Amino acid sequence: MVITDSTAAKYTLADPDVRLMLQVRDDNATAFEELMLRYQNRLVSLLAHMVGRPDMAEDLAQDVFLRVYRARKDYVPGAKFSTWLYTIAGNVASNALRSLARRREVNLASQSNDTGAHSLENAATAASALMPTRQADNAELREAVQHAIEALNERQRMAVLLAKFEHLSYAEIAEIMDMSPEAIKSLLSRARGKLREVIEPYLERGVRIREATTDQATPANRRSEPS
Repeated sequence: MVITDSTAAKYTLADPDVRLMLQVRDDNATAFEELMLRYQNRLVSLLAHMVGRPDMAEDLAQDVFLRVYRARKDYVPGAKFSTWLYTIAGNVASNALRSLARRREVNLASQSNDTGAHSLENAATAASALMPTRQADNAELREAVQHAIEALNERQRMAVLLAKFEHLSYAEIAEIMDMSPEAIKSLLSRARGKLREVIEPYLERGVRIREATTDQATPANRRSEPS
């Protein structure tokens, strides 16, 4: 994308993080540390939700910052700094999800039928432990929300997290995800519908989210689910 001088000047004046990144481009280590301090926790939270693996989130965030630093000499302000950063974060999360999917395929192929049956038995036992009338405590609710987010496809998940946790506009999310604002609005609408579909059985009847998503993930449902 060609970035005009006027566009670069506009974002440089409006966004203090852009000004910091320009200092990073000039090899200012203090400016880079400041950007890391500003975005570290937000990135870790976003990536933890994106990949569904909080234990990986800090390493992925470091990967994002490493990519930012490596790209510093080519940086030209063409958007808010956060838009550029979250675009990189989305790419890192996508790579991590593909890697996790490959690992799961290998693990599933190597598991015996007995191991699979034992896992299903454990899941059923865990699901039955929650009585329908039991009120969800905070930990259970956080778990429910996390599993509901994991039930979204990758694009839906990214859009929801940017809207909900980063409070970005349709236009900003569209720029990060290389889609139109109208497409983002439609994507978020479908994602919110899916979240309600997954969470409501848990809140109303105490059904574990993992059980609910397994019941819904029949081959027919997977084929017909929109992006």
